[in-house]
Amino acid sequence: MSLPTSFSRSLDIVIIGAGIGGLSAGIALQQGGHRVRLFDRVAELTPAGAAISIWPNGVNVLEKLGLGAAIKAASGQMTSMSYSTAAGELLTRFSLQPLYDAVDQRACPIARTALQAILLQACGPENVTLGVTCEAVEALADGVQLLFSDGQRIEADLVVAADGTHSQLRNQVAGAPVAREYCGYVNWNGRINAAEDLAAVEEWTQFVGEHKRVSLMPMGNGQLYFFFDVPLPAGTANVRDSYRDELRAHFRGWAPAVQRLIERLDTRIVSRVEIHDMAPISSFVNGRVVLLGDAAHPMAPDLGQGGCQALEDAWALARCLERDAPDLAAALARYDAARVERTAQIMQRARARAGVTHGHDPRQTENWYQELAEETGERVIAGLVKTAVGGGELLV
Repeated sequence: MSLPTSFSRSLDIVIIGAGIGGLSAGIALQQGGHRVRLFDRVAELTPAGAAISIWPNGVNVLEKLGLGAAIKAASGQMTSMSYSTAAGELLTRFSLQPLYDAVDQRACPIARTALQAILLQACGPENVTLGVTCEAVEALADGVQLLFSDGQRIEADLVVAADGTHSQLRNQVAGAPVAREYCGYVNWNGRINAAEDLAAVEEWTQFVGEHKRVSLMPMGNGQLYFFFDVPLPAGTANVRDSYRDELRAHFRGWAPAVQRLIERLDTRIVSRVEIHDMAPISSFVNGRVVLLGDAAHPMAPDLGQGGCQALEDAWALARCLERDAPDLAAALARYDAARVERTAQIMQRARARAGVTHGHDPRQTENWYQELAEETGERVIAGLVKTAVGGGELLV
């Protein structure tokens, strides 16, 4: 399903950032009859992190963009979910089919490189310029002017700031400095060849204990996406040659599968990230500049919704421009109303989940471990359904 092209006016739109949010917005806006040009400060599109879990609400957007078949062909099959103790004792295992049945869509954990390649091809590589930074956006009487690091000046009707968690345009839109906040833990992530002695090939396998977590998830192409979470102070040393020794120390005595994962992983392709989020802001729009994705709402990854919310943003923006054309101010106000509250709720839920998982209140974390031993899947599935169906009428 694509947007109708019977608009009163086609807009000239510049998108800053060519990640998941920027590329998906480019596709949706082009389908809506608009001209799009994307610019990214990186010299080469190399996505951060090995994989991403696209939950049903994100997959629904990709289906609307006409990319559902390609995404599903490239993603992993994830049919069940399990939690075990640090020692490897199974706490719970349950099917994800009730989730998929409830929302009529499955999850698609996928390599970030595969997702980006699909999005880039659909958006059109010829529409993307790399290696330039947007240094300023100035309002004009009937548009905006952008100044880039290579000296070029470009005029447009609308600027979409999709330049990620380190957005250089966020403060301009918010009207004040907006600080990122450390979530209290470090995440190591990467990919590894699937093997039954690591995890069941169609299961999201997790080990929890000591306020830490280890996760293995099928990501397609015969590989597993893995990550390790460890509560640590901000600013600890990030030395690639030490990753394996760090993980050995942090997870000494954990389950045999965890030990095998540590010994087999290739430290050359592991990312080590201090996890940050941000307090929600009250608006994503300032004049003709609009925030989208992590530029608008960087969140802890504990609900797996960062990329999904960027996809929702992209589709919602295109739908708003469709419904209110040619009244741009009304369209952006509709987008703001649709997205600010929705994403704020998910940011807050993700932050709360990060706190429980990583021992911000140790008693709460211990209670969660006990609850997992009694979990049938119903509570987890209910939370996933709530997230998947909460996007409002613009995403139907």
